[in-house]
Amino acid sequence: MLAGAAGMADFSQCRQFFAHSAPPRVTATSDLKLRPLCYDAFAVMHSGRSKTPVYVAERLSRSQLVDARDEKRTNQFFADARLPRAERAELDDYRGSGWDRGHLAPAGDQPTAQAMAQSFSLANMTPQAPKNNREAWSSIESATRKYAMRAKGDVYVISGPVFSDRPQTIGAGRVWVPSYYFKLVYDPTTNRAWAHWIANTNEARPSKPISYHELVKRTGIEFLPGLMPGENTTATAPELRAESTTRGNREPKREPKREGEDLGQALRSLIQPIAQDFERIMHTLLRWWAQLRHIMA
Repeated sequence: MLAGAAGMADFSQCRQFFAHSAPPRVTATSDLKLRPLCYDAFAVMHSGRSKTPVYVAERLSRSQLVDARDEKRTNQFFADARLPRAERAELDDYRGSGWDRGHLAPAGDQPTAQAMAQSFSLANMTPQAPKNNREAWSSIESATRKYAMRAKGDVYVISGPVFSDRPQTIGAGRVWVPSYYFKLVYDPTTNRAWAHWIANTNEARPSKPISYHELVKRTGIEFLPGLMPGENTTATAPELRAESTTRGNREPKREPKREGEDLGQALRSLIQPIAQDFERIMHTLLRWWAQLRHIMA
């Protein structure tokens, strides 16, 4: 199982993505060549050994997710030049591997064009089973956005891979393939936290979330140092359902409707039959008028 370097990492330029500005504490079992990376809308703890993230942290707000709705995916994947070549995944590692380049900070969360472009860094990716990426994991991402949209304040989200003791690898760079994924959601306004846990297989389906303390036990990472979120966390987690898309290596962008859309749909459903009736009446009147003119002529 992947663990990180002891102590808290230096994310001095992007501590806003962590609750109380405190990055996770991780216990070292080996040299993982850890490097913290800051982006506009998320932070990555990257391992030069696995050539993947150890975790990716986000701070979601309603306003951010509203802005994210209008952003278009770039689909321009790239190797992050801030990482040494020997410690990073390359595009060729994924090519022909049969695995998706699966986002950990989703494209659907990114509020600006630059943040969207940054989300396609391979430092934000892991080799993910295609159906898992496009359906089960996408469902978890969508449910997380829906919760953040209705939360009373900002919500902290930390996502990451979990590896076996002898992980499968892909490409000449030997990028590690995760066995599992987790997505931790923490709401400070309620002091509740829960974690989605799912196998990296095409057959995996979303299941009942696990508690924060169970996630810490399974990963060896203290994601919320100094905090003690409530135990009865799974009652707060949103309901999940599997979703699918045929858009290839893309995450479906299923966002909550804009304010007023429900009213607009209701008005359209009310007006449409009236308009259809009016059209039929006008057609009949015009036909009668044509017949009357013919008789009078």
